[in-house]
Amino acid sequence: MSAPTTVRSATRRLVGLTALRWLPVGLTTPITVLLAQARGLSLAEIGLLFTVHGVVVMVLELPTGGLADVLGRRPVVVVGALLHLVSCVVYATATSFAGFLVGVLLLGLGRALDSGPVEAWYVDTVHRIDPGADVAPGLARHSAADGAGLALGAVIGGLLPGLLGGVGGEALAVPYLAAAALDLLFVVAVLRLLTEDRPPREGTVRSALAEGARAVPATVTGAVRLSLTDGPMRLVLLVTAVGGVGLVACELLGPGRFADLAGSRDDGAAVFGTVLALSFAAAAVGAMGATALRRLLRGSTRVTCAALTLLGAGAIAVLAGPDVLVAAAVGFAAYYVAHGATWPLLSAVLHSRVTAAHRATAVSAMSLAMMLGGIVGNVGVSWLTTAFGEDAAFLTVAGVVLLGALACLRLPRNAPAEVPEDVEGAPAGVV
Repeated sequence: MSAPTTVRSATRRLVGLTALRWLPVGLTTPITVLLAQARGLSLAEIGLLFTVHGVVVMVLELPTGGLADVLGRRPVVVVGALLHLVSCVVYATATSFAGFLVGVLLLGLGRALDSGPVEAWYVDTVHRIDPGADVAPGLARHSAADGAGLALGAVIGGLLPGLLGGVGGEALAVPYLAAAALDLLFVVAVLRLLTEDRPPREGTVRSALAEGARAVPATVTGAVRLSLTDGPMRLVLLVTAVGGVGLVACELLGPGRFADLAGSRDDGAAVFGTVLALSFAAAAVGAMGATALRRLLRGSTRVTCAALTLLGAGAIAVLAGPDVLVAAAVGFAAYYVAHGATWPLLSAVLHSRVTAAHRATAVSAMSLAMMLGGIVGNVGVSWLTTAFGEDAAFLTVAGVVLLGALACLRLPRNAPAEVPEDVEGAPAGVV
């Protein structure tokens, strides 16, 4: 197929590829923890797998970033999708910790490879068609397609085991196999739709990896320097990390919690898939309503963030409350609302503290804080659950998030009137 000739046609390709990319991820999200538990893994081992995934993505994202410039966007996206396909097959058939670890390593490598080339292709294509065109509307549709793919996949992935009438791990593996088939369809779509007219940049794969690897220490050092020299920046990174801890508690303990409330793993997968899909949508709604809420609170960023973080703490505490399915579902979704609404406000504060010369490092610092919070959460939540039980783990995390609400009260009162459009949304998941 020839390259798109209008911005609208390029946008349609971006939206289609994005939705198809994240649909397989959504399929597997509701049953990731349940499948591993059904195959004999403990919650501590599953938490370690989550941690390994986060570390792999964090370490490899920059070193692999130059590959799309050297090889072209399409081959890198294809390789990333194929790695995701293989990881799904490995995860679906794994019967030991070592097998699941291999699947997670492949998943992390694939995620690091495909985290951006399609979006970069879109911007390049639009600028080729019309150098003065505004890419923001297309990127907004890109974000919407991302959320829609995750939400639809979560519903289907949660329902599949019960609909097929399987038992235990065999039925729970079906969404992973379906995701692998969709990955193959995505590869075909990429080969047909992601056309490139520009030649790859001069260089080799080895030099691109080396250049990216050399950028890691500088990025981390820059992030540390910024966080140590600016008080509001420190607070933004702290609250971001706290949000990562809360998110991990929901994703790590949520599947088991809803399986217990539903009465079985198969029914729990269906319930959790539905709750997760609604929560993804709730996070998007929260983000869109963040500035309106701030206006209602007299333009105070600190009060708005504190109120939202307090809501998040209460939502996690509800998950440790009465064994009522509806209450747990509302609490789960409420945390995603709070998290989704807080992220753009914190991003606005962060961007108000740096100049253009340091903006990329600042965004990297915020992403790094989220990842580190997730890693600490994976280890801590797993240990707390093993030692003291699930309810104690939820309540401890709620306490940590409550401390984050107190930290929000020290943020600057006022922030830019509009949330910056170039800030990416918070990650929806870990594995």
